Amino acid sequence: MIKTSMKEITVTANIKAPLTMVWKCWTESNHVQNWNFASSDWHCPTAKSDFKIGGEFHYMMAAKDGSFSFDFWGTFMNIQEEKSIEILLGDGRKMAVFFDTLGEDTSVTEIFEPEDINSIELQQGGWQAILDNFKKYAEGHF
Repeated sequence: MIKTSMKEITVTANIKAPLTMVWKCWTESNHVQNWNFASSDWHCPTAKSDFKIGGEFHYMMAAKDGSFSFDFWGTFMNIQEEKSIEILLGDGRKMAVFFDTLGEDTSVTEIFEPEDINSIELQQGGWQAILDNFKKYAEGHF
């Protein structure tokens, strides 16, 4: 679990798909491009990942109208296959993702340190929207 002095934000989704498929959608770059955005006016035109401890991921987050884009990136600090991923984000914040089997379904929970620019509520809403997009993609893909 993340150990921090800051408030942590948690978002979660229960996905009607088996753990192995959910893990694959989460960890493989060709899948990440299809869900890693919060709204339909954004997209993830490129996603690259060296999925191993010490490896980095770089996911381009971009407005579809070309008005804004940024490299969302981090380093994988710990990986427990089909259980959890700990990440150090590029701006120094910590994040963890947990995968749990719920019968035939899978629960995905993200816990992360908030940044200090946007409100906690805005950050939680944005991250939950991305996770909801992931849920929709994972459930519809397999």
